[in-house]
Amino acid sequence: MEQDDSLNVLGEPMSSCSNEPLTGFFRDGYCNTCREDRGSHTVCARVTEEFLSFSKSRGNDLSTPQPNFGFPGLRDGDRWCLCAGRWLEAYENDAAPRVYLKSTHRRALDIVPMDVLRRFALDLS
Repeated sequence: MEQDDSLNVLGEPMSSCSNEPLTGFFRDGYCNTCREDRGSHTVCARVTEEFLSFSKSRGNDLSTPQPNFGFPGLRDGDRWCLCAGRWLEAYENDAAPRVYLKSTHRRALDIVPMDVLRRFALDLS
């Protein structure tokens, strides 16, 4: 798998999203992506109970640990690389968590408009 250039939505080198829990399509702590990442795990978000419940209602339970996959289960406040499409779906249903633009891969912009991401940014001054 060849990784896409590691640039964030601001056009800068990516910052890490989370090492605890270890996130990312490549499980390297970054929201990097590649052609094989069909879900576009590119949006670095601080998950909320509201988002976790929304995701579970859509068939993706992110809060239940899955030890056989090395997945600890997410809790309110954890940072995680979310699928851009799921984040947008949550946004459209008033359940989107806040995001870290410096850790969100530029490929997220293929799915989510920058002005929407900016409104949810935790790392803009």
